[in-house]
Amino acid sequence: MTVVFKVLRDQITYFPLILRLAIYEIKSKYQMHYLGVLWQIINPLMQVSVYWFIFGVGIRNGEPVGNIPFFIWLLIGLIPWFFISPSIVQGSNSVYSKVNLVSKMKFPVSILPSITIISNTFNFLIMLVLLCIVLFLYDIHMSMYILQLPYYLLCIVALLYATTILCSTISVLIRDFQLLIQSVMRMMFFLTPILWSVSEFPEQLQSIIELNPFAYIVNGFRDSLLSTGWFFEDIRYMFYFWSFTLLVLLIGSILHGNFKNKFVDYL
Repeated sequence: MTVVFKVLRDQITYFPLILRLAIYEIKSKYQMHYLGVLWQIINPLMQVSVYWFIFGVGIRNGEPVGNIPFFIWLLIGLIPWFFISPSIVQGSNSVYSKVNLVSKMKFPVSILPSITIISNTFNFLIMLVLLCIVLFLYDIHMSMYILQLPYYLLCIVALLYATTILCSTISVLIRDFQLLIQSVMRMMFFLTPILWSVSEFPEQLQSIIELNPFAYIVNGFRDSLLSTGWFFEDIRYMFYFWSFTLLVLLIGSILHGNFKNKFVDYL
C-alpha cells in the first residue's frame, strides 16, 4: 500500500502544477478555433441531441421512464459519461504522449493522468450547471438528495484516476492496448444504463449489470438529481464499488512504480 500512498501524495503535492497544466492544455487545444473553448459545450450538446432524437423520439416514441421525461433521464446519464469516456481514453494515452515533458520539467509521471482528468473536469462542471438549468425549466425540483452529489463526484474522480494510472502504464508497454481501450469504451457506453434502465431487466441480470462500476456512478447521479435514493441504502453495492476501485488503483500504482523509470525506453 506504500506505493499507493506515494502516488496519491504526489497528486496533492503537485496539484497547483496539475491545475496550471490542465488550463494550458485546454487553451492550447482550442487556440486555433474561432469558437475556442465553447466547443467543449457544443460537442456534448450535439451528441445529446442525436441520442435524444434516435433513442428518445425514434425508438421510444418519447415515452417517459417512470414519471421522468426521457430527455431528462437520458441527459443525467449522458453528462457523467461525457466526462468518463474521454477522460479514460485520453488519460490512458497521457503518459505516452507527454512523457518527454517530464524529462524537461522534472515532476512525477503519475500526475499526467490527473492533468487529463482535471482538463475534462471544467467541461463536466459546465454541463452540470446547464443540467440544473434544464431541470429547473422542466419543473423538476432538487431535494436533500442533492447533498450526496459530492460523494458521487468523488467516486467518479477516484475511478477515473485508478483506471487511467493503470491503463496509461500498460499503453506505454503495449501500444495496441490504447486501441483496445477505445473499443472497450465504445462498448461500455451501451452496457452502462445510460439509454436504458436497469429495472427493465430480470433480477438475475440486474446483479450482473451492477458489476459495471460505471453503472454505480450513473445510477448515483440519477438518485441524487431525481431524489430516488441515498448512497448508503445499499452498503453492499457501495462496498463492491470501492473495493473494485481500490484494487485497480493498487494494481495500477504497483505497475506504474515498477516501470516509471523505464518509460522513455519504450518510446
